[in-house]
Amino acid sequence: MQLVALVEDEHHVCSRYRLAALRPLLAAAGHTLSFHPLSRSWAGRLTLGRDSGNADAVILQRKLLPRVALALLRRRVRRLIFDFDDAVWLRDSYSAKGFDDPRRLRRFRAVCAAADLVVAGNPYLADEARRWAPADRVLVVPTVVDVAKYPPPAPPSSGVRLVWVGSSSTLRGLERFTPTLSAIGRAVPGARLKLVCDRFISIPDLPVDECVWSEATEPAELAAADVGIGWVPDDPWSRGKCGLKVLQYQAAGLPVVANPVGVQADFVRDGATGFTATTTEEWVTAVRRLANDAALRARLGAAGRRQVEERYSVPAAAALWSAALSHLAGEAHPLQRVGLAGYSNRESA
Repeated sequence: MQLVALVEDEHHVCSRYRLAALRPLLAAAGHTLSFHPLSRSWAGRLTLGRDSGNADAVILQRKLLPRVALALLRRRVRRLIFDFDDAVWLRDSYSAKGFDDPRRLRRFRAVCAAADLVVAGNPYLADEARRWAPADRVLVVPTVVDVAKYPPPAPPSSGVRLVWVGSSSTLRGLERFTPTLSAIGRAVPGARLKLVCDRFISIPDLPVDECVWSEATEPAELAAADVGIGWVPDDPWSRGKCGLKVLQYQAAGLPVVANPVGVQADFVRDGATGFTATTTEEWVTAVRRLANDAALRARLGAAGRRQVEERYSVPAAAALWSAALSHLAGEAHPLQRVGLAGYSNRESA
């Protein structure tokens, strides 16, 4: 099939991980994928789909269009696929207006109803989509990582090197977590935190190593640490997140300590791939245990990497997309009969 993806930017993290990374394997299966940036203007939105008439399917990624623009796009394209990896019908964790947004919900409901296929990044998102679209049109495809890009973890060193990767927007969550990080710094001798980001913060009692994020160096910077940190607010927006940070840590062979919110509860299994923690005491205990046992870090990190290779890798996602596209082209049974509609991160973890 000839596919056109309407995206915010081809280099946006969502486009890179959810679509661009799959392009070689989709091509091997006979599908072409090109990217068209979404116009930011009202007039530009009204022209969506005009230059995609020859495409077999158009993938609208994340964007909730106004009613008129969505209707015109639907009329112009053969098949419409909606791909999303956040609780886009809500405002985020940091909005002063709260989570509920009637306009976003109306637009989300409309695009789910209009799409021939809705591709959700996790079961929580898929459950919301199934409120507005037939269940057999909703597919879960997790956000995945290319494990081959991540080198083996670095040899143990003195102290323990924690790492967190993200952007200015998600750093706001880490700022909320500062009191617990400070407690870790006081309780675990030699602990340090590497921030791989475009902005940095200071944390009392915990030394911070600033590492400016770059796509080229990110895998090696993560692999040079000892323990990945995954903390998000426990709220409706965060339950829609797809856990990219945790998957990156695991691809780099690191054990992970995370709070059990959303898919983080699936990715991080106590004593198998890391430890989940909610209270400050639990966080301190988990980090101290990993700091004092290099062999445990290696075992949990290796198990996490295997988990990513088997379930959250580029080939795994490409296989799901290929089967779904065959279904859309009339070459396969309905989604649930090829094991796609029921795909669940929780069931496979």
